[in-house]
Amino acid sequence: MKTVHNFNAGPCVLSKQAVNASMEALKDFSGTGMSVIEVSHRSKEWKAVMDETEFLWKELLDIPDGYKTLFLGGGASTQFMMVPFNLLEKKAAYLETGVWAKKAAKEADFFGEVIRVASSADKNYTYIPTNYDIPKDADYFHITTNNTIYGTEIHTDMDSPVLLVADMSSDMMSRPVDVSKYGLIYGGAQKNVGPAGVTFVIIREDILGKVTRKIPTMVDYRTHIKESSMFNTPPVFSILVMNETLKWIKAEGGVQAINKMNVEKAALLYNEIDRNTMFTGTAEKMSRSIMNICFVMSEPYQNKEEAFMDFAKSRGMVGIKGHRSVGGFRASLYNACPKESVLALVECMQEFEQMNK
Repeated sequence: MKTVHNFNAGPCVLSKQAVNASMEALKDFSGTGMSVIEVSHRSKEWKAVMDETEFLWKELLDIPDGYKTLFLGGGASTQFMMVPFNLLEKKAAYLETGVWAKKAAKEADFFGEVIRVASSADKNYTYIPTNYDIPKDADYFHITTNNTIYGTEIHTDMDSPVLLVADMSSDMMSRPVDVSKYGLIYGGAQKNVGPAGVTFVIIREDILGKVTRKIPTMVDYRTHIKESSMFNTPPVFSILVMNETLKWIKAEGGVQAINKMNVEKAALLYNEIDRNTMFTGTAEKMSRSIMNICFVMSEPYQNKEEAFMDFAKSRGMVGIKGHRSVGGFRASLYNACPKESVLALVECMQEFEQMNK
């Protein structure tokens, strides 16, 4: 298999340990003589995986008592609907920092009054808004902590006067999180904690059962808490890969060690973007994401975009094309993206600069 440097925004690079262990489970799961995609999800072997996966989440994030971790289907986009279905009685507040935050607020509009407390749309979502007011009578305040398309990120766990809900699809497990500050955290796994196909939800149980509307069975969080994420057949293979990914994170030293590596990787690339005459970062510096680094050709070299893309591809770079809505380039430096790949991209950018002087 050829060597590539994978910067895809999602599904993204996974650790070799997680991939190799998952391949073995595809052939023979836990000595059952069956593949993990054949074994009964009611078997003791599979229940052991579910229990271990939940324990690893609790251990790695130091999740307090009173919270449950769920593994569901439907992606984060389904959570855009499930959150207000379960939590919005009269009014909710949303911070609009990108496409996904905007979509989440749009779904909430079906269930009650939605206040957009601030938006960075005026500058194409290249910054995280500050100095806004959160309505104290809101049922909850929703944020998207990392914006993959625009390369911006909320780097700390904020204090909120109302229940805080966060979409952490693309920065979960990239840094320590004070879970106690949130009522609900959710996200698609396919960035840092596994492959596409499973969604994680961390929820404080006492926030449920407060709305007056009737909630259909499958979109009621209490259904999945009661049945330990197995009310229906769970996405077994995706959860198995998540399990192996979390074990890899633990072996690397946990979330704090991973965060240190992520900060170092991002600094390497941002420093080159700021130094290199041919490239310009798009996100405001205080809002820069350590997960998704977005940049474009500098003004004198805008006609070189396609040439750089071809040059980077010839050097083994994969997935650096920017999102179709913003163009340019995007390098996603998720947990399993090795420092060596970042150094290779930096060298590629330096070579291209020398070629075009």
